[in-house]
Formats: sequence, C-alpha cells, structure tokens
Amino acid sequence: MEHWDEIRTAYQVAKQGTVSGAADVLGVHHATVIRHIDALEARLGAKLFQRHARGYTPTEAGHDLLRVAGATDDQFQQLAGRIRGQGEGVIGDLVVTSLPLVSHVLTPILVGFQQENPGLHIRYLTSDRLFRLEYGEAHVALRAGTTPQEPDNVVQLFGQFRAALVASDAYVARYGLPKDAEDFANHWFVANDATGGRAPWSDWIKSLVSVERIIFRTSDDKAMRSAIQEGAGIGFVANWEAENDPSLHRVLPCREEWSVRLWLVTHVDLHRTPKVQGFLHYLKSRAHEVTL
Repeated sequence: MEHWDEIRTAYQVAKQGTVSGAADVLGVHHATVIRHIDALEARLGAKLFQRHARGYTPTEAGHDLLRVAGATDDQFQQLAGRIRGQGEGVIGDLVVTSLPLVSHVLTPILVGFQQENPGLHIRYLTSDRLFRLEYGEAHVALRAGTTPQEPDNVVQLFGQFRAALVASDAYVARYGLPKDAEDFANHWFVANDATGGRAPWSDWIKSLVSVERIIFRTSDDKAMRSAIQEGAGIGFVANWEAENDPSLHRVLPCREEWSVRLWLVTHVDLHRTPKVQGFLHYLKSRAHEVTL
C-alpha cells in the first residue's frame, strides 16, 4: 500500500501522543517519525497535528486520519491472526483466554496439551475483558454468562460455573453463622465492587444486604477470596473451593441462580485449524476432570 509507512507513523503518533513514543513502538529513530509526518502533511496539504511542549495533538484532519488508519490497522491484525492460526500441524502459538475464576480448570489442561505437542507455545490470558477473536487476539475463549452473540463465532456449551456462599473459620469464631437469609442484617459481607458485572451471585447478595453491611469491596477475585478467608465477611467463592477447603463453612445451600453457563468460543476462520481442533478435542476428552 503506497505511503502506508507514513500513515502508520501518523497513527502511532496520534495514539502515543509523542514522537518518541511512536518511535519506540515502531522501532525507528525519532527523526524518521518527524520526516514521515512532514511528508504526509505535505502530500495531503493539511496539518495533522498541533505541536506543543507536551507532544502532538491531532487536528480535525488528524482525527479523520486516525479513524481510517485505526480501521486499517485492525484489519491487518485480523489478517495476521488468521494467518498465524492456519499453519500445518499443532505448532506455534495457541492463545487461550478465560475469566480468572476458571484458571484452576484450564491451567493443568493447557499444560497437558503443550506436553503432548512440544512444538506449541501456550499464551493463557485471564481477564474480565472480552478478547476480540475476529481480530486474532485469541484462538479459543472460555466465556461465562449468556450465550455469546458475536457474528462469525462458533459457540459450544462447555459446562456451568457454580458459586458457594461461605464464611471462614476466622469469621465464624467472631460472629457465628447466620440462621437464615433474614439474619443477614446482623452479619458482615464481602462483595464485588464492579458494577454491571456478569456474576449473578453478586447481584443476588446486593439485593438482600444493605450497603452498610458490605464491609469489604474489591474488583479482584483473588483479593475477594483472601478477604473471605481472613474473616472480613461472608462472601462467594467457587463451589469447588467450598468443597475442598475445610476452613470454609457454607452459609446457605447452593442455589441455581448462583450458577452461570460456560461457553467455548472460536472464530469461524480459525475453528477448523489443526491446533484449535486439537485443543478442543483434548479439552473435551478431559472434561470429566473438571470440577466447577
């Protein structure tokens, strides 16, 4: 594509805000960045940036260029992701993403799959963010909640994640256990601080417990489990943790509304590649080991 280097340079200057930042991302000298910007502005007959002491700010013309260049860059990323996934055999990178709360399930399975395929390098990304499979950000995603609706994805039901409402030995020693849900007004709770989350148990507890009784809030799953185990309050953990940790006491029996479905998601362009198919078959063959 003619002049793409100059356009890509301008795009990075707009994203990074400085010539030095763009130079670092592109791996070129800052003089090359300035030369590309000057040449592109001369070719287009318009100023793309306002120069100031803190860096470069896009003009109206610069914002137009940023939108076009961003869309083009996304398309290149999508193409690169597809090409990387179309190699012969189970080799190269396999990028898998999931919520952190199911990492205990996927990690040993990913290790086993890599050991059976020594030409494979695993990248396991745990985050609440939805990685964009259509742009090659991941080959396989394990997602929770309602059925994923993005176009061009292959979606398969994997199982259910179940949560348990528990109190630790430390909490019980100080406050005892609630007699029932009506007794929640006399107890303290740990809850997720995020709003608009995908955890139905979080909405359930907030509907029954006043804000004053939620004494510890966090958006981090590990911090939440640690706060519960340290006795800060009653809260939700994975059902498998409640079953395997004798220091945790169930406050109420598990309820269906505390469960979420888990979905295996792949992009249609990568779904039938050898490594994606190989991993999906391996994952399903070990599904009997999964305890959620």
